[in-house]
Amino acid sequence: MEALILVSRNKYTNFFITFVNMKCFFTLFMILWSMAVYAMPKHEVRAVWLTTIESLDWPKAKANSDAGRKAQQQELCTILDRLQQDGINTIYLQTRTRGAVIYPSNIEPWDISLTGKYDKNPGYDPLQFAIDECHKRGMECHAWLVTIPAFKIPNPKILGKKALIYTHPELLYKKNGTYYMDPAKKGTADYLERLCREIASRYDIDGIHFDYIRYPEKTEKNQEDWRRNNITRIVRQLYHAIKQEKPWIKVSCSPVGKYRDVSRYSARGWNAYHAVYQDAALWLKEGIMDMISPMMYFKGNHFFPFAADWQERSSGKVIAPGLGIYFLAPEEKDWDLHEVTRELQFIRQMNMGGAAYFRAQFLLRNVKGLETWVRNHYYTTPALHPPLKNTKEYPTEKKRTPRYVLYASDTYPVDTNNPENIVRIFWGKPQYNTLMARLFNKHLAITKLDDFGNESEPMEIE
Repeated sequence: MEALILVSRNKYTNFFITFVNMKCFFTLFMILWSMAVYAMPKHEVRAVWLTTIESLDWPKAKANSDAGRKAQQQELCTILDRLQQDGINTIYLQTRTRGAVIYPSNIEPWDISLTGKYDKNPGYDPLQFAIDECHKRGMECHAWLVTIPAFKIPNPKILGKKALIYTHPELLYKKNGTYYMDPAKKGTADYLERLCREIASRYDIDGIHFDYIRYPEKTEKNQEDWRRNNITRIVRQLYHAIKQEKPWIKVSCSPVGKYRDVSRYSARGWNAYHAVYQDAALWLKEGIMDMISPMMYFKGNHFFPFAADWQERSSGKVIAPGLGIYFLAPEEKDWDLHEVTRELQFIRQMNMGGAAYFRAQFLLRNVKGLETWVRNHYYTTPALHPPLKNTKEYPTEKKRTPRYVLYASDTYPVDTNNPENIVRIFWGKPQYNTLMARLFNKHLAITKLDDFGNESEPMEIE
């Protein structure tokens, strides 16, 4: 028996839950039904995947001249301005596409998206530019790395002399027209570690986000435990390497959306654990993953039981489900808007860590009115990022750029527990105007975030 229960809403949030089996979920429903109205959360991940492969989200302009560079940079600023207005606080910026990158690397070639040619310098550092622009807007920037797939082009030698086909052909194998790095070879983890350390050591990056850290679909069904162990070994090595560079960098990934079959509803054989040998629940339990955004590009019964399953397996880490908002588009699956809004309501109702949207263009196109709904109903106040556990086993003398949170309120003292009072987050020295605050009869307070996102006691500003 399937049932849909709609619960009353207020200005902050809607309450919704879908149950596959009413009997199984009756107790949970009664608890949720009896709860008081939820306020907006103060801490929540609000992420967007910003795709650079084939310039799907950015960049459209090519950096082949001063005018082209300026247009490319302005294009990104315009995107970030909109996302900031939408309440987004985390950008998963695709930094490694398929064996090519968008920063000046000593390891891999420049990606074709920047100039229209592989291994061509765009004349600036797009990753540094993106980090700076995100931080100006109080947003975190996470370097999104496609890991195991290498490239899918007829002639990979056009990537240039830094291409894997030249530097490490022994790590590659070809399957269905795509070159992949072999997870079984120790050199694959070592190579990916070099990339992670290059980014972590060189940039004030807030996170490193792994995509496709798994075997390809339809891999032979043998040696399953061995394959899962290969992927886990890579994850473990990369996690520790990143933390050794800067322990505050958040390590996250986007596993396949369903971990494995659940008693509430079957994944019908296609899931992370069995189909592509990802044991993401183990990574959370072992503490070699800080956050995950499973690719839950499903609706109805294929979403809700599996989202609840991820939350049950979270081991106290942040689960921010990835939502397939591109399916709203008429050229895709033409979903109704409520398919996504119900998922967002469920995520918050279940006290999950947030959500991630795949991908930026479909939010910015306001497909089916999603951007309007998110801006006006779901993200009506700013949110800080959930604090990261302070990992003392990685001592470092390095320091993160100081961050501050500015609050303003009509009442004194300023209630810093109320997200409605958050004005903005500053990277570096905070800029605010006390004169304007006095003119509008506002009281100000400021807090400082430590390297891991924990807030200091507020300091009132007269």
